[in-house]
Amino acid sequence: MRFTHESIEKKPLLLIVLVLLVVSIGGLVEILPLFFQKSTTEPVAGLTAYSPLRLTGRDIYVREGCYNCHSQMIRPFRAETERYGHYSVAGEFVYDRPFQWGSKRTGPDLARVGGRYSDDWHRAHLNNPRDLVPESNMPGYPWLATTALDPQAIVPKLQALKRLGDPYTDAEIQAAPAQLQGKTEQDALVAYLQGMGVQIKARR
Repeated sequence: MRFTHESIEKKPLLLIVLVLLVVSIGGLVEILPLFFQKSTTEPVAGLTAYSPLRLTGRDIYVREGCYNCHSQMIRPFRAETERYGHYSVAGEFVYDRPFQWGSKRTGPDLARVGGRYSDDWHRAHLNNPRDLVPESNMPGYPWLATTALDPQAIVPKLQALKRLGDPYTDAEIQAAPAQLQGKTEQDALVAYLQGMGVQIKARR
């Protein structure tokens, strides 16, 4: 039987099957090679798995919806790199689940924010952004400074990440709760922010 464009369009089931086949093949052609490219599967020089404090801070960053206004993806264009620094590369995010690249920029991109400001600046900014940036429309997060971390909550997270391939040892997992003792959610979030993008120095 001869299949023409018109005859295929008149058979909905056949059309659905062929569309799914084409999309599946196209998806595999685009996605599979990425698993074999070292630049996307190997960490950049100096990158280590998240410390317990930074990992907890990242979870708070996601919980509070920071990604709704801030991206972590500097595009390889002159205007982007002059403002934010070196463009983002996949090897910086091999330990991110999920990664926070995105494209929403109600606020500035945070891919290279690590080390740009002091811890005290971040604390003041989280408590009330307008104390430092009068025109900011970012909400304040003052409760983070008074909310203590649960040290034992980190253990199952690290165990799960270890099963997924992150290089945590049993000794590191066992010692993790002690690193969170007496810390607040603000401490964790600031630690996460201060580690963003420090493996690739910003162009100045």
